[in-house]
Amino acid sequence: MHTFLTGASYPLRAFGVLRRHPVFWRYIIAPILLNMLVGVTLYAGLLVAGFRVIDGFIAGLPEWMALIAWLLRALLVIALLIATGFVLVRFGVVIGSPFYSRLSERLEERFSGVVFDAPSPTVGNVARDIARALLFEIKKALLALTIGAPALLLNLIPVVGSFLATASGIALGATISCLDFFDPPLERRRLRFRDKLGFVRQGLPATAGFGLVCLGLVSIPLINLFAVPLCITAGTLFYCEKNAAPDQTPHNRAHPEG
Repeated sequence: MHTFLTGASYPLRAFGVLRRHPVFWRYIIAPILLNMLVGVTLYAGLLVAGFRVIDGFIAGLPEWMALIAWLLRALLVIALLIATGFVLVRFGVVIGSPFYSRLSERLEERFSGVVFDAPSPTVGNVARDIARALLFEIKKALLALTIGAPALLLNLIPVVGSFLATASGIALGATISCLDFFDPPLERRRLRFRDKLGFVRQGLPATAGFGLVCLGLVSIPLINLFAVPLCITAGTLFYCEKNAAPDQTPHNRAHPEG
């Protein structure tokens, strides 16, 4: 049975797999270098600007709210790190997608015995894959806006509002992380967006543990530069173990996007 702690353990298990099987590193080195370049740029811009906004907001609070201001600063810094990590993952997943897709295939072949017959890279197939990837990103953005925007209104509730809004943001971030890092094996089955969400929902509470740990890893500066391939590996291992039945093949689980 997959428990919360079982799901949370997959990134650590993924690290062990990558350490024991250096052959997989051929699909990781190039994306990590690209992540470093993108990460330096993002952190130089987003974090500096974000800390200035936070300092300006806290400076406007009266002195008698010193304790609340300290707690609020901590929450805002956490939210800023999560937001910056979210943006970095968006770039990292898209830029490294060819490498991560191949990494996930090789992992699934090794641990599930499934052999993939990749379609030929014709113009039509490439265009179709790009369209699906863009549509997937748009749907994740719409999900984030649909849930995240109303959650911001929780800040209007006195005292507990900021805590509720932060908790909602973390839950949303964990869900998006699950969609990101489970996507390679799910996309190979051409699952619809609702089915990918269904995989996350049906896997609870394990997927909650997985998503929270991955969200934490991608939110920590410097570590998140290496976290994306680690979490892709973890997500594929999670899928392999959860769907170990022999009928879980690309052909049997194929669906059109909808």
